[in-house]
Amino acid sequence: MKRSIATAAFGLALVTMTAMAQDMMRHVDLSSPDMVSAEMTRGEVEAALAAATIAAPADFTGKRLSGLDLSGLNLSGAIFRAARLNKTRLAGARLDRAILDQAWLLEADLTGASLKGANLFASQMARARLDGADLSGARVAADLTGASLVGASIAGANLSADMRNQSMGLMRAVLKSANLERLNARGADLSRVDLEFSSLKGADLTGASLKNAQLGGADLTDVTTIDTDFDGADLDSAKLKAPIGLDQAKNFEKAKNRERLVR
Repeated sequence: MKRSIATAAFGLALVTMTAMAQDMMRHVDLSSPDMVSAEMTRGEVEAALAAATIAAPADFTGKRLSGLDLSGLNLSGAIFRAARLNKTRLAGARLDRAILDQAWLLEADLTGASLKGANLFASQMARARLDGADLSGARVAADLTGASLVGASIAGANLSADMRNQSMGLMRAVLKSANLERLNARGADLSRVDLEFSSLKGADLTGASLKNAQLGGADLTDVTTIDTDFDGADLDSAKLKAPIGLDQAKNFEKAKNRERLVR
């Protein structure tokens, strides 16, 4: 009985910590050495990668790696749980299947990086640059406020809310005021995602789910909406001009605030 209670309490603590992760910045001094410094060099990171195996991947959990130039490295499968990678250069890096849960990547440069199948749960990625990055098949419940994903791919990715934790706080991707122009979101799950004031000009939303997504003030000019599910999506003051395939969209009549669309 005691063991069951202890296990339950531990599980609840983990859930609570995860749920609070997207609200962590109000409690953190972003200018502190812990957030802006590095305790490893690029050479030391490369050595850790060279020593890694499939059974024992490189583990950088909790490491301070902010400001490093790790561009072009193959970091596939590496573990960066709760690591600090603020303003780190990861342009062209391979992070396929990498674990970046609760990692800090504020203003990180991931231009052209590959993050296929990566896990980014409760990650802090405000103002990160992911232009041309490939996040296809990734699990993304990160704060990407003000980030840039121009020409990036989230095809088949899951950015939806984790409804299991909703009593502790809604964990989902936040892309408020993000630049998502020409984004490939084919088949992506964007249910309950915050896309307020984001720019989705020319984005491909074919087969994507926007169920209950927040799109207030978003720019949806020239978006492709074939088989896109708008059930419950909030379109208050969103700009929907020259959409492609809107007549083939799903549940558009069930979207909220359609009368407030800018067309």
